[in-house]
Amino acid sequence: MSIKKQDIIKEVLWWVKTIAFLFIFTLILNKKVSIFANIESGSMEETIMTYDQVYGNRLSYEFSDPERGDIVFFYAPDEPQKIYIKRLIGIPGDHIVIKDSKIYFNDSIEPITESYLKEEWVIGNDGYEYTVPENSYFMLGDNRNDSFDSRYWKNTFVSREMIIGKAEFIYFPFWNIKILK
Repeated sequence: MSIKKQDIIKEVLWWVKTIAFLFIFTLILNKKVSIFANIESGSMEETIMTYDQVYGNRLSYEFSDPERGDIVFFYAPDEPQKIYIKRLIGIPGDHIVIKDSKIYFNDSIEPITESYLKEEWVIGNDGYEYTVPENSYFMLGDNRNDSFDSRYWKNTFVSREMIIGKAEFIYFPFWNIKILK
């Protein structure tokens, strides 16, 4: 049985087309559907540790708005070439007061419960007051003592257009795999 030169060329072309299709499909998937991020800061500890690898969904907010408490990927308001990950604390129209390490919404006398905080909040924890503009969001890291977030940015709020997607789960390292809530 002899293999014809034409059969070899067909086989090679089939493999080239298949690999090219998979490459293009992966690029589109990564640009339009998924976010795969290696976290390089400790601003979200203990929820997300430095060097955790996180999967995010770019389609999460195509048919719904981001919600308070979501962990989101977004372009940094002061440095739009950088992508940040933080917890969404304030939604459009919220009046936020940070007082004595507690967050109060819309003139409430009860602070929100934040069981996800890394440690006692002692830095940047008092005397802040914000009203979130329309089509904008207020973001804080879970490691409040070591997070460069809405409290410190020149452009305090993240516009809706700058939100990339919702963080869904940690997929590496294996001992820290978990769904993000």
